[in-house]
Amino acid sequence: MSYGAVCFDLDDTLYPYGPCNEAGKRAALDAFRDRGYDLDPGRFDDLYAAARRDTKRELSGTAASHGRFVYVKRMLRLHADVHDAADAVTIGEAYWNGYLSRMEPFDGVEAVFGALHDAGTPVVVVTNLTTRVQLEKLVRLGVDEDVDRLVTSEEVGREKPSALPFTAALSALDRRPSEAVMVGDNPTADVAGANAVGLDSVLFDGGTRENPPSAELPDPQRPDRRVDEFAALTEVLA
Repeated sequence: MSYGAVCFDLDDTLYPYGPCNEAGKRAALDAFRDRGYDLDPGRFDDLYAAARRDTKRELSGTAASHGRFVYVKRMLRLHADVHDAADAVTIGEAYWNGYLSRMEPFDGVEAVFGALHDAGTPVVVVTNLTTRVQLEKLVRLGVDEDVDRLVTSEEVGREKPSALPFTAALSALDRRPSEAVMVGDNPTADVAGANAVGLDSVLFDGGTRENPPSAELPDPQRPDRRVDEFAALTEVLA
C-alpha cells in the first residue's frame, strides 16, 4: 500500500446507516409500549424528530448531539411529562440493541481491511458520535482486529470537519498528513475536514447518502478520488 495510514469514517462508510436506524427506532417504539406508554408509529416518529431536532440545535458540534438516550429522555418529557430513569435506560438500550442487530458491512469491507492488514498499513476509524457505541459497532461489524485506532468526536471534543479528530488520528499513529488518506461518505465532514489538514481524500458513494457530482461540490469538499463500491478501494489505496 502506498499510504502510511488509512483513515475511515464509520457510519454509512463501513455499513449502511439507514436500515439500522430504522430497526433501532422500531425497537425503541416497542420498548415504549412495553413500558406502558400509548404510542402509535406516527406519534413516535414525531416525538423522535422533535427530540432529535432540539438536541442537535442545542448541542451542535458535539458528540452528545447524537445521543439516543438524550433523545429518549426528551421524548418521555414531551409525551408524558415524566422523568423516569429506568424507562429512559430501557428504551435507549432497546434502540441500540435493535440497531446493532441490523448491522452488516458493505460488500468489500472485509477484503479491503484484510488487504490493509496484510500490507501492514495502519487503519484508524475517525468518527463522530460517542465512544462506547462506536466501539460496539466495530465489534458487530467484525473489523475490530484490523483497526489500529478509534478516534471519536467525544474523545477530542469536536466533530468533523474540525481538524481535531484528524490530527488526533495522525498523532496516534505518528504519521504526517501527506502520508495518510481519509475515506468517507460525507463531503463536508470527511472530505473537507481531511482536505483542510492535508490528507488525501476519497469520497465513498456506495452508501445511502446521495452526493452531487464533484464539479458541483465547492472546492473544499472536492475529493481526490471517488468510488461507488468499497472493493474498489483496494486499487485506489495501492
